[in-house]
Formats: sequence, C-alpha cells, structure tokens
Amino acid sequence: MKQKIFKEKYHIFEIEYKKDELQYKSVDEIISALQVKIDAHPVIAFIAIFDQYKHTSSLKDGEINPNIKAAKNIIFCFGKELPTPEVLAVRPRSIGVCELEHSFVLSFLEAPNETANKTMEEFVKSLI
Repeated sequence: MKQKIFKEKYHIFEIEYKKDELQYKSVDEIISALQVKIDAHPVIAFIAIFDQYKHTSSLKDGEINPNIKAAKNIIFCFGKELPTPEVLAVRPRSIGVCELEHSFVLSFLEAPNETANKTMEEFVKSLI
C-alpha cells in the first residue's frame, strides 16, 4: 500500500495487485468482496456502487485512458459522529477499483479519521 499525493494536493492510499495475485477476476467481483466487508462492519453504512467507466464513456466529450478496462467506486460512510457541519465535506468515503490490462488498482482518499483509514486499508489488503 502506497501513500501518495495526487495532483499535488489530494492525499490518497493506493495498492496495485497483479491479476494472478487475486482470486477475483473482475472489478465487479472485487466490489462484491468489499461490499461483504462493508455490510459486516458494525458502523459502516453502504451507500452505492458508481460505475465511473460507464458514466465517462457515455459523455460526448468523455475521455478514458485506453489502458483502463473498467472503473467503479463503492461508496459508504463511517458516520459514527457528527461533531460539526464541516465533517459533511469529507463524507462519504469510497474505494475505487480500476482494471488495467494486467492488474487491478484500488485507491481511496485519506480520511480525517485514522480508524477509517486503517479499516479501508485492511479491507483492500485482505483481498489477497
């Protein structure tokens, strides 16, 4: 798992798995495995699955890197506390799953809550 800064301001976590490292053969299978973990968690609420690839490819001016074969986000919320209105700006959370020719890349934006970060990291690392 790598921590990096995307576009010089967004702190993200990212892991890339070679396809032969995983038992999952598609973005949908990985998303389903993540949803099982989300549904089993006592605090996390599942919200939706968003097909970013489908959305972008449906746009007249949509552009997709030809190396990307599929891309979806699973959206959920930890939402255990609501201390201030500002916390809504950093919720909900999502994990992106992208299929490339020989690998899957999973990524998520760093949360302001360390427990949330650790939980998301555990979810994506447990896929192997």
